[in-house]
Amino acid sequence: MQVFKTSGVCAREIRFKINDAKIIEKVKFIGGCSGNQSAIAALAEGQTIEHVANKLAGIECRNGTSCPDQLSKALKDLL
Repeated sequence: MQVFKTSGVCAREIRFKINDAKIIEKVKFIGGCSGNQSAIAALAEGQTIEHVANKLAGIECRNGTSCPDQLSKALKDLL
């Protein structure tokens, strides 16, 4: 699994696994609100990196970012 250290959100990091076809196989947030993060992970898994990164980019919660936005940044780093 790859690890992305978050910034400006309750979750400390995001762990994710991407396959060779650039499909998200697994997402796990460490820290933060488990209900919302479980929903984000469930919706992202099985989708392409590009699709999820574009859909979640710019969603704000506080500090000008959010857990979905941080996942988007992590995925965009792979593109």
